[in-house]
Amino acid sequence: MSKKNKQSEDVKDQEELLETTVEETVEDTQAVDEDKETQYKEELEKEKDKFLRLFAEFENYKRRTSKERLELFKTASQDVLSSMLPVMDDFDRAMKEIEKSEDENLSKGVALIHNKLRETLVSKGLTEMNVAAGDTFDADEHEAITQIPAPTADLKGKIVDVVEKGYKLGDRIIRFPKVVTGQ
Repeated sequence: MSKKNKQSEDVKDQEELLETTVEETVEDTQAVDEDKETQYKEELEKEKDKFLRLFAEFENYKRRTSKERLELFKTASQDVLSSMLPVMDDFDRAMKEIEKSEDENLSKGVALIHNKLRETLVSKGLTEMNVAAGDTFDADEHEAITQIPAPTADLKGKIVDVVEKGYKLGDRIIRFPKVVTGQ
């Protein structure tokens, strides 16, 4: 029996050793799993941050390009409208001369064409700047072509005459009014 007892003790020792080894292996595996889990969480946070930054950058890009596109649409016709301004000036001068004539039918016909041209330009966003003699001169909105002695004391530093009308396209001035100022 002593052999049997010895074998049974050996088996018990081996079982205890096996249990201890299994417990240590399970603890080691759990520790490795926890390390991997924290590593995966850190990687997930990095990727999430990268995604949020990329998304914000893309939103800014969309906003900027849509703003640029709107600005382009607003001012796309600027070249055409700018080239039409001398025609409008000539038309205004012609209207003044035709109104002096005796022919009412000619005056009405040219007035109809003049109004149609003006309305077409206004529908495209062109607006005339209202500048009159006696207004205060503003270098940001007017172009002074010359200075003359003021006819009266109250016209010093003010607009004496408007030589050429100014026009805006939306909020942007495409041609500054040319004025004569008093000194």
